[in-house]
Amino acid sequence: MKTLKFKLYEHKRNRHLKRTINAAGVIYNHCIALHKRYYRMFGKHLNCAKLQAHIAKLRKRNSFWQSVGSQAAQDICQRIEKAYQLFFKHNNKGVRPPGFKKVKKYKSFTLKQAGYKFLGGNRVKIGSRVYQFWKSREIEGTVKTLTIKRTPLGELFMVLVVDEGSSEVEVKTGKIAGFDFGLKTFLTCSDGTKIESPQFFKQSLSAIKKASSRHSKKLKGSSNRERARKNLVRKHEDISNRRRDWFWKLAHELTDRFDILCFETLNLKGMQRLWGRQISDLAFGEFLQILEWVAKKKNKLVVFIDQWYPSSKTCSNCKHILESLDLSLPVRSFFSELAKKVYL
Repeated sequence: MKTLKFKLYEHKRNRHLKRTINAAGVIYNHCIALHKRYYRMFGKHLNCAKLQAHIAKLRKRNSFWQSVGSQAAQDICQRIEKAYQLFFKHNNKGVRPPGFKKVKKYKSFTLKQAGYKFLGGNRVKIGSRVYQFWKSREIEGTVKTLTIKRTPLGELFMVLVVDEGSSEVEVKTGKIAGFDFGLKTFLTCSDGTKIESPQFFKQSLSAIKKASSRHSKKLKGSSNRERARKNLVRKHEDISNRRRDWFWKLAHELTDRFDILCFETLNLKGMQRLWGRQISDLAFGEFLQILEWVAKKKNKLVVFIDQWYPSSKTCSNCKHILESLDLSLPVRSFFSELAKKVYL
């Protein structure tokens, strides 16, 4: 499976898609309210199939809800069910149940088998209307789902999940490497090379503070405040886009150099509480997700070592384990030595 993202042309007819997203937000909040009420009355979790059948009946009586396709309404119920199942499984780890969302901030709706049709070129028919999108690449494979997503700026994107079949290209290098994540150095490789993080948020911090200050000084509800809000959102999106672009390039570079890449399992939430904005700027969790996807595409292996394994304290030659280790000492990661034992 591959995900493709295309931006829709700005047009007056886009208000119908935004209206559909608002209707999906109303349905979502209604489903959350039903879940809470059902639990208060019966002390049980509301079954997804029952909820879908109830929403289908209500949808027939409400013309506003009918702007959301039947499959899109079912997908909303399924998303809520997945969120509840995740809560039941990990509630002791701080995972919260799904809650209400502001309709204006609701982001998307998803169409599966029906409700859309590609007309050739850069045109797509959604519902009864035809829209144009920036076709930056060819759509190869079978389209499984189509999602219309709204950004905080009000722009609309079309996200496609495409089944490409078996199109992996396997290139073997025979090399293994371990990587150590750090605050000053983004990644330290077991061969001694270091990868510094550009720290995109830190670079743009003064511009963010200036835009945030301008936004907070505007009168609430005014057009000037909305203009200042969009300016602030654009700066945050620019940081996010530059960081993600750097992550993709780094992931391809590392997977081209090594067949097995080893990382330590880190408690990123705990690190976030300790170092806050610095950890958020590095976004190591997002990088690992991108790296795993690229590695899977190229038939490479990403290995996560237990965080309590004394990798930095272990000598790669005599295997002696130090009792304590000063963080100021220049140490090298020995994940690759462990990977050789396990996988070779």
